[in-house]
Amino acid sequence: MKTHPLITVPPIATPLGAMATPHSLFLLFLLLLSTSNAADLRIFHAERHSPTPLDSVLSLARNDPTRLAFLSRKVTSVPVASGQQVMQSSSYVLRAKLGSPGQPLLLAVDTSADAAWTSCSPCSTCPSSSALFLPANSSTYSPLPCSSSWCPQFKGQSCAADSAPSPCTYYQPYGGDAAFTATLSQDSLTLASDVIPNYLFGCVTAVDGSTANLPKQGLLGLGRGPMSLLAQTGPLYQGVFSYCLPSFKSYYFSGSLRLGPLGQPKNIRFTPLLNNPHRPSLYYVNLMAVRVGRLQVPVPPGSFAFDPATGAGTVVDSGTVITRFVTPVYAAIRDEFRRQVNASGGYTSLGAFDTCFSTDEVASAPAVTLRMEGLDLVLPVENTLIHSSATPLACLAMAAAPDNVNAVVNVIASLQQQNLRVVVDAANARVGFAREVCN
Repeated sequence: MKTHPLITVPPIATPLGAMATPHSLFLLFLLLLSTSNAADLRIFHAERHSPTPLDSVLSLARNDPTRLAFLSRKVTSVPVASGQQVMQSSSYVLRAKLGSPGQPLLLAVDTSADAAWTSCSPCSTCPSSSALFLPANSSTYSPLPCSSSWCPQFKGQSCAADSAPSPCTYYQPYGGDAAFTATLSQDSLTLASDVIPNYLFGCVTAVDGSTANLPKQGLLGLGRGPMSLLAQTGPLYQGVFSYCLPSFKSYYFSGSLRLGPLGQPKNIRFTPLLNNPHRPSLYYVNLMAVRVGRLQVPVPPGSFAFDPATGAGTVVDSGTVITRFVTPVYAAIRDEFRRQVNASGGYTSLGAFDTCFSTDEVASAPAVTLRMEGLDLVLPVENTLIHSSATPLACLAMAAAPDNVNAVVNVIASLQQQNLRVVVDAANARVGFAREVCN
C-alpha cells in the first residue's frame, strides 16, 4: 500500500483476484489519470457591492496596507499557520464541502496562506452571517491530540506536557484587530468531485475582537508550505494548480480554479519560483526590470533583488488588490508613464492612485511590461488603467507601498492578473502566465 502523509492509496485489485496484465494496468492508469488529476471550480468575488469597477477596486484595496505588512515580514513566526495572520486574506471564495456527509462552505482562497480553517459550531462569536460547520454531524471528523506532530508548530497552542490525549487547541491572532481559538482537526474535504480524506484544518470555536475582515466561513490555503492544499493532496494534484481572475468589469465576476496538471494551457511561458526559507508559503519570482512603452525605466541598483534575509523581492499574490512597488521603482514607472501620456490637463489623485487623467487621452497610454526571468509579461490596457464612470478619468492602476508599511517586496497583485491564467507548478518550482478571458 502506497501512503501519503495524509492520503492513503489502496492497493490495485483486479476482478475475481485475477492477475493484473500490462494492458489492464495501463487502462487503470488512464482511468486514474483522468479522474484524479484535475478539478475545476468556480471562484467568486467575496464582496462586490460598489456601483462601479473603480469604486470596487478602491473599496477592496482598503486593506492592502495590512496585507503588504504581512508580506513584508522577514520571518513568519508560525510556519504552518502563517496564512491565519493575514487580514483581508482573500478577495475570492470557492464552494467546497467538509465532512461526511459533506456540508457546503464558502472558503476564501489565498495563494499566500497554508493552513485551512473554518468556523465551527458552537461558536457564538463567529461572523454572524456564517453557516457554521457542524463537527457532530460528520462521521469522519476527528480532532487531533496534543501528541500530534503538527501541534507544536502552532504558536499559541495550549497543550501542556502532560496533556497528550487532549485536543490540540491554539489561539491565533488575525490581522491587527482580531484573534480566534481553534482545534486542530481533520475531516474529508470535497472540491468539485474530488474527496480528500483526513484534511487538516483549524476548527474555530471562538473569535475575539472585530470580525469585519474575517472570512465569513473559512479559508483554504494555496501557498507552498507544509499544510497547504498542495502539500496535503500530494500525488492527487501533483503540485499544480491555476486560477483565472475575471475583470472587475465582468458582469458575473466569477473566475476559475483548476487543480491538477490536466487541462492547463499548453502554450504558456514559465518563470522560476524562488525559495525563501523564512517565508516558504510565498510565490517569489525574479522580476528583473519594468518597461513603460519601449523604455526600460531606470531604477536604483538592487531594487528588484531577492534577499531571503530581509524578505526583499517580488511576490505573485492574489490577495493584494493593487500591484505595489517599492517607492523608487514606482516613482520611476509613474514618471515615465506620465511623460509618455503627456496629459494636457495634468494629473489628479483618487484614493490609492496618484496618476489619474482625462479619458480623452487614454489612447496615448503606453503598455507596461514586467520583465521576469524567462518571460515578458505585457499588461494590456485593462490591467494597467482603471476607469471611473462617475468622472471622465482613467488612473494608472499601480501604487507605491504605503508610507506606514516597512515594505521591501514588490507585489504583482490581482488587478494586474485579471484575465490571465496563472499556472503554479510548485513541483517544478515555476509559475506561468497565459491570456484567457476568465468570466
